Amino acid sequence: MKSVIVALSVLFFASQSLALDLLQNAPGRQQTSLNGQWNAIVDPFDVGDKRKFQNFDGTPPADKLQEFNFDSAMKLSVPGDWNTQDDKLFWYEGSVWYEKSFEHQAKPGKEYMLYFDAVNYLASVYLNGTLLGKHEGGFTPFQFKATDALKNGKNVLVVKVNNRREPDFIPTMSTDWWNYGGITRPVRLIELSPTYIQDYSFTYKKGGTIAVSVTVTGESPAKQKVDIALPQLGISKHLTTDASGKASLTFKAKPELWTPESPTLYSASLTLGDQTLTDKIGFRTIEVDGDKMLLNGKPVFLRGIAIHEEKPFSDGRAWSEEEARVLLGWAKELGSNYVRFAHYPHNENMLRVADELGLMVWAEIPVYWDIQFYNPEVLAKAKQQFGEMLFRDKNRAAVILWSIANETPNTEVRTSFLTELANTVRTTDPTRLVTAAINTQTTTDSGRIIDEAFAGVVDVIGINSYCGWYYDKPETCAQYKWQSAYNKPIIISEFGAGALQGWEGDENTFFSEAYQLRVFKQNLIMLDNMPHLAGVSPWLLKDFRAARRPLAGVQDYWNRKGLLSDQGIKKQVWYLMQDWYAKKEREHQR
Repeated sequence: MKSVIVALSVLFFASQSLALDLLQNAPGRQQTSLNGQWNAIVDPFDVGDKRKFQNFDGTPPADKLQEFNFDSAMKLSVPGDWNTQDDKLFWYEGSVWYEKSFEHQAKPGKEYMLYFDAVNYLASVYLNGTLLGKHEGGFTPFQFKATDALKNGKNVLVVKVNNRREPDFIPTMSTDWWNYGGITRPVRLIELSPTYIQDYSFTYKKGGTIAVSVTVTGESPAKQKVDIALPQLGISKHLTTDASGKASLTFKAKPELWTPESPTLYSASLTLGDQTLTDKIGFRTIEVDGDKMLLNGKPVFLRGIAIHEEKPFSDGRAWSEEEARVLLGWAKELGSNYVRFAHYPHNENMLRVADELGLMVWAEIPVYWDIQFYNPEVLAKAKQQFGEMLFRDKNRAAVILWSIANETPNTEVRTSFLTELANTVRTTDPTRLVTAAINTQTTTDSGRIIDEAFAGVVDVIGINSYCGWYYDKPETCAQYKWQSAYNKPIIISEFGAGALQGWEGDENTFFSEAYQLRVFKQNLIMLDNMPHLAGVSPWLLKDFRAARRPLAGVQDYWNRKGLLSDQGIKKQVWYLMQDWYAKKEREHQR
């Protein structure tokens, strides 16, 4: 049995190897929102770095020709992508300079942190003319200390954002989703005491114990008393930090364990002096036993759907709690108990709402297709993106699977890269399972054999299979014989076909709803006969923007494989999957 139920102190202290000092639970901190309208200058030739638009602090260059002015520039909403806010920027990839003025009065003895939930892809942050720092990666949070650069009164924040694709980026030059650029998630000015709780973790250990770990940082992190409370469980504990500001404690407890049927969350509080942080925590275990996945020690079948982080009723990057409730509400309506967040870390609202609704989560970093697997700097970037995702989401009971790749080529250099990444993931977080979506199997006369070396590295094998769409006739899929060289759980992480909603057509016409339905029917027969199957997540919830999909009158730069249209309208295949999931749920309850 592969167990992932070790105490969180292991997870917590192992995660320090990633050298992250992010704030845990940024939404729960004392803060000022910097969301809203920002001024923006489009800079396709990157002249702003040399010309210094308004000196980055809101003052015009002295005695110089002024060709740039934020006050008269276009306006963009933050959070938001620029592609869907202005038709001229629909295809734009490059640099945009964002500027926002805000009033601030510093409180005595307080520290301040600028926290960005995500910026795609490169960000350079200037506060009142001071470069606070730079960050690479489009889907994970980052922060910079702002105390010394802040002024009482008017402050000017300037952020250079660049979403241009480069060969050594993650993802790299080619993807199958829209490269939405911009400050796509919230911006927060967080207020902190001179000594504060930076990080904390909760987990449940099989047998009835809860492990808590805390990091205190700032002026005097040593010998700080932190009070921990779980009032619904009648638990109140005290921790005292060591010389490095860390403390951990394990104690007996009998919480109701988190499940999709009963997603119990407990109010938790951590208090240091006059500071209190609150959170909602679920407790559960996840492990594998042969080809079974066990949630809280019991076999579970994952009835899922893959989701892109796109607005429910249009295009554009989703970010809000309301949007998360619509997207995940659809998943629940479908009959899902699991969602695959493709192909990058989704916003924090998605994880917190999944916790609340009882949806198990496959969380992924965009090691996608053929990145530079030979490049050690790219491996370091992959580890960084995983670390930032883990740091933010490690307290979410919903997350059961860390995915480290999607559809990567079966080569030795790729397998070496992913094996090292998998080892880093396990060392950092041994409390969850490692997976990846693989689309390279040996073809036989009767089906497929899962035999590539990397399938032996992961805990749960993800398989992307588009039988009946990109290859073979749909009826061939029903006759497929799947074999696996590994006694491990298998998730069919993608399958499906495209259809333009409303085009009923006939079952021999590509992109008709009838043909999509035909493909799904035959694939479901295949899945019912597949050994080691532990779950499925068809591709995907709703149609989404994709530059690789230009077919006029049908795709129009949308990937049409959704069970819902881009406007959220159900296709015929929605009802087929809903019925199949209801059948699977009944079978599991027997």
